[in-house]
Amino acid sequence: MESDVMKIVQHELFIITFILGIGLLAMKLAARIKIPDVALFMILGIIVGQSGLKLISVPNESIANQFIIVLGSILILFEGGKAIHFSILKKVWITITLLSIPGVIITAAIVAITSFYLLHIPFLYSLLLASVIASTDPATLIPVFKQVKIRNKVRQTVESESAFNDATGSILAFTILGIILGTTQLSITSSIWSFIREAGGGIIIGAIIGYLGILFTSEQKLGFFKNYSTIISIVMAISSYLIAVSVESSGFMATFTAGLILGNPEIFRLHISDENSMHSFHFSETITLIMRKLIFMLLGTQVNFHIFSKYWVQAILIVLVFMFIARPITVLLCTLPDRKAKWEWKEIIFMFWVRETGVIPAALSGMIVAAGVKHADEITTVTFIAILMTILIQASTTGYVAKKLGITIDV
Repeated sequence: MESDVMKIVQHELFIITFILGIGLLAMKLAARIKIPDVALFMILGIIVGQSGLKLISVPNESIANQFIIVLGSILILFEGGKAIHFSILKKVWITITLLSIPGVIITAAIVAITSFYLLHIPFLYSLLLASVIASTDPATLIPVFKQVKIRNKVRQTVESESAFNDATGSILAFTILGIILGTTQLSITSSIWSFIREAGGGIIIGAIIGYLGILFTSEQKLGFFKNYSTIISIVMAISSYLIAVSVESSGFMATFTAGLILGNPEIFRLHISDENSMHSFHFSETITLIMRKLIFMLLGTQVNFHIFSKYWVQAILIVLVFMFIARPITVLLCTLPDRKAKWEWKEIIFMFWVRETGVIPAALSGMIVAAGVKHADEITTVTFIAILMTILIQASTTGYVAKKLGITIDV
């Protein structure tokens, strides 16, 4: 029994070491050809995974895969929150709110109607499919914007949207899944309450933990752990997620909010030393890079072209509507009413193009498969085609589009 456990441990260690090693080659190549590394990580994953050389096999529903996805998303979201400045957030909060709530519903409605006619599946299943891919993906967008330097207002709007709309998309998906499985009744009131509980609870828990993190790492009397800011950051990121999930709130929103609060100590008139801030920054950069490699190469290894073969034409058409019709309509309806943000057309057009799908939709589709839901193959096919197309096409050309539109900045 013990030897079996050791074999499993050794196998997982081999996978992690192999991914980290080959990921170094992808990073060098990405830097040379000037595209975001997440796209190359996913391509390498496809090559070494079940659709390619079959060197790595980590099922979507396995504990190892879920652990890496959840932990990686937590750390990436936390780091993304720390990079957001309240001074900019105050200018665009209307747009973020509209994109994060009605924007997800608008996108889901358009994709659901398209899926209903192209896949010929019941509308409730089409809506489930659409809700899985309706929210943008922070684990993809935040790493991309670490490499592509664009105007802060646009970057922080898109990053904040991707963090906040995760709650809306997840609630929508789980509500519809519950209706299909017969465990939930369709109720507008209960859906609104679910959103308030998940989103609001996540924000409150994240804000409290973020404030405590500032207190314990500041130069004030309570700064007991100011010399251990990197460890405190990890504890904050993971604990905010765990506490939020334990009370049925959005763990990812709590994590993002905790990072957001920690990254803005000045609003509480507290100070964290520059030395501690730099140590924490460099450590976070390294750990999120490692998790980024693991997440996107694992996503690539799970691409199964055999399953795709039956529905790939319909899936591509649905994703094209998703990218070129649903996203632009959503962005227009959510940015034009916000006069305070003073959006320029080139900024709005750029937001049309940042529609990446990734970790959370992959996890949701895995849960749907595990639940034995009808039409799971169609849902899985469209989800992974959306991940492939948005990451390989949109993420890899984000820098080019930003440069052409003239919204890049010099660092």
